[in-house]
Amino acid sequence: MKKPKRSALLFCAAVFAPALLVGAGLGAGLAATQNIIDAENFTEFVTALPTRVFDINGELVTEFSADEKRELIALERLPKHLLDALITREDRIFYEHRGFNVKAIARAAFGQILGHPLGGGSTLTQQIAGTLYTDRTEKSLARKLRELWWALQMERRYTKDEILELYLNKIYFGAGTYGVNAAAKHYFGHSAEQITPAEAALLVVQLANPAHYNPFDHTSLASERQKSVLDEMVQLGYLPRGEADESFDDFWLSFDFTRVNSSAYRLRDDKAPWFSEYVRRELGTMLYGGQDIYTGGFAVHTTVNLRHQMAAEETMAKYIEYANATHRKTVSANISDALDLYVPLSELLMLLHGIRGLDVFGERHRQRSVSAYAAEINPIVDALVLMFGAESLKTDIANRAAAVAAEDEKRSMIEGTLVSIENDTGYITALVGGSKLDEQNQYIRAMQAKIQPGSTFKPLYYSAAIDSRAFTAATPIADTPVVFYNESGKPYIPENFMGRWQGSVELWFALATSMNVPSLRVLDGIGFDAAINRSVALLGIPPEEAPSRGFDRVYPLGLGTCSVRPVELARAYAVFANQGKTVTPFAIRTVLDRNGRVVLNHERDVRTAQREKGSAAQLVSPQTSFIITSILQHSVRIGTLANPTNFGQAFAYTGADGKKYTLPAAGKTGTTQNWADAWAAGFTPYLTTVVWFGFDQRGETLGLNLTGSTLSGKAWAEYMRRANEGYPMRSFEPPAEGLVRAEVCSVSGQLPMPACGNNRTTQYFLQGTQPTDFCTRHVSLETSRELLLPRLAAAHAQSGAKLGATDAAPLKLDLSFLIAPPAEPPVRSGTLPPKTAPRRAGEPTGGGAFSNPWLD
Repeated sequence: MKKPKRSALLFCAAVFAPALLVGAGLGAGLAATQNIIDAENFTEFVTALPTRVFDINGELVTEFSADEKRELIALERLPKHLLDALITREDRIFYEHRGFNVKAIARAAFGQILGHPLGGGSTLTQQIAGTLYTDRTEKSLARKLRELWWALQMERRYTKDEILELYLNKIYFGAGTYGVNAAAKHYFGHSAEQITPAEAALLVVQLANPAHYNPFDHTSLASERQKSVLDEMVQLGYLPRGEADESFDDFWLSFDFTRVNSSAYRLRDDKAPWFSEYVRRELGTMLYGGQDIYTGGFAVHTTVNLRHQMAAEETMAKYIEYANATHRKTVSANISDALDLYVPLSELLMLLHGIRGLDVFGERHRQRSVSAYAAEINPIVDALVLMFGAESLKTDIANRAAAVAAEDEKRSMIEGTLVSIENDTGYITALVGGSKLDEQNQYIRAMQAKIQPGSTFKPLYYSAAIDSRAFTAATPIADTPVVFYNESGKPYIPENFMGRWQGSVELWFALATSMNVPSLRVLDGIGFDAAINRSVALLGIPPEEAPSRGFDRVYPLGLGTCSVRPVELARAYAVFANQGKTVTPFAIRTVLDRNGRVVLNHERDVRTAQREKGSAAQLVSPQTSFIITSILQHSVRIGTLANPTNFGQAFAYTGADGKKYTLPAAGKTGTTQNWADAWAAGFTPYLTTVVWFGFDQRGETLGLNLTGSTLSGKAWAEYMRRANEGYPMRSFEPPAEGLVRAEVCSVSGQLPMPACGNNRTTQYFLQGTQPTDFCTRHVSLETSRELLLPRLAAAHAQSGAKLGATDAAPLKLDLSFLIAPPAEPPVRSGTLPPKTAPRRAGEPTGGGAFSNPWLD
């Protein structure tokens, strides 16, 4: 008798071992299920408890309760294409199997062995069973067996339609939404009954990975998968090709990227609504599957400081209201001027040349529209209502009119956002996403909006210039008209405000006062690659994402024409304050379950990731970071943040010892083209804060009266003054080595001579880059005077004029024509200006310090 071959034995083991394991698991499940046939207790779960959110000091911020994101809907109320999309994407033989799919399980197992996922092995029944009766975050064979067991029990107890209805009302669709109705309102702003085929396809895509395919954050990935589902529906005969393509195109043409669902927001008592909403969304991506934040009873310990948050909310509410009131007043005045000037001319042209289109203008057009509706359309609508009982017709028209009015108001409304983080920890201590968080306004601009940063972008690539050692804080740079040529050969001619030029200025002064042409000369000096690489590293933007964000190799980039999120800009400035080390802004520290066990330690994960970076975590050298910080302190003393901070005195306070202290601050403002956006970004030794004001809809302008300095700078200064209260005195400490502190002539950048007078400034230099030559500019002037004065006096005497008593005094001649004179302002000492009489905008202050409210 022959012995069986080893290969045959291995084959039998491979075939029957899984069957034995499954059988054992099912038996164990059956044994553990008491009286299951009699009880049929499928819907009793653990008692629902709200999730509590705490601030950094352990104070309760808010609670997320169980009824917030669940909206049940009957299966018969859902459109068929929604069910078709779900079946297509998740379980094509749902109505044929008995709770499991052998082929799908085998395919998934084979994919795991190969290390290449080949699709999920769970049926719809298994997914809902796992959600209801197991912890789907557990990755184990035991959990899969329990899930399979409950799937079999559900198939025995419920009909297919009942299982499908339970699934669509219980399953997680991302962004904290449970159930298809809540999800539809979140992503599309309407109930599931109104879902289009394209919307249905996008919803079922969320089931795989809602964080990865969120259409607000990952539009390209979401649309690609959505199109794939629609194509599969066409192939299976669920949808005609024309209807699928039309639905897809219509969806993206009308998709509102600035909204984040109405039904998703209904928080009760909340001391930090914008921050809580951000935490809620973060939890939706961190606690996936069976971990329901609305019933799980979690304790979420966050980074918010409620004292900071209150200051942020009050400050932003105040300045958003101020900005809108100022803007409305300005627009009203402009419209009034236009009506007074142009309407008579329009009517004159209409009468003279018969151009009838000119008689409808502005308010007159709106008035005629209202009159036409009241006189001609409204009677017809009333008749239709009486004849056919279409009572909803008038309501729909009124609602549509209200929606149009609301959209017009939204388009013309100035919004604002603020994000504040701790320099050394990355804790987000305060967050304001916009005006008021409600069902129509849930766009967290600090985290989601991508906006041109304007001149707040300049310090990022200035740091690369310092690192290059080709530039120092005292390097003279020409502020004169210039033509730059982009790589395409296209010329670019930058302008200064009001066409004023200052001749030669030093690098520190150019950055502190936000001068455009010198900044572009710096960019030109270091090259696009160095500027882009340094900027994206500081902002934390993946290099491959840079082109889509406008980091193009063109000179306007130096004026901030790329797109950044406010939180990214805050991160970049915090790196300077953190001695060049990377900063990771985050809001959630730890999450504990109802039994006090840690289920998520996000702070530990952040710190681990930072440590794993090793030396790469040092984005900028401590020496360069301190030099940039020192220059940005000049911006607070004499530059674009001088007026908002009262030349830095906004941070003066009396310490516990009774002594007077002034907490140092550094920062920058920015105003983009056409005054569309107003920024302020800066830091103290403790906190970094970014403030933005502007419009959600592009193309609007804030106007000349609402700039980075006159609007955002004031909000930034007011919040930072309040947020930094209570902190002990602390300075920006320079590194122990690698820096040289030197006094230089503020005109030539060389070592000062007596002839330099008050043209002196103290700056920091990378060791080896400090100036070693004495100022030749002012010495040349003195030498010229010594040589020429006697000669001019002799020539004067030889001319025959008699010298009287008053003529005996030395001649005082203006010889500034002999050399290029110091540009206005004549003295750039960087000191606080003395009290002077009121001056016109743009003029130098007394003592030579410079503050221009028109600068960005």
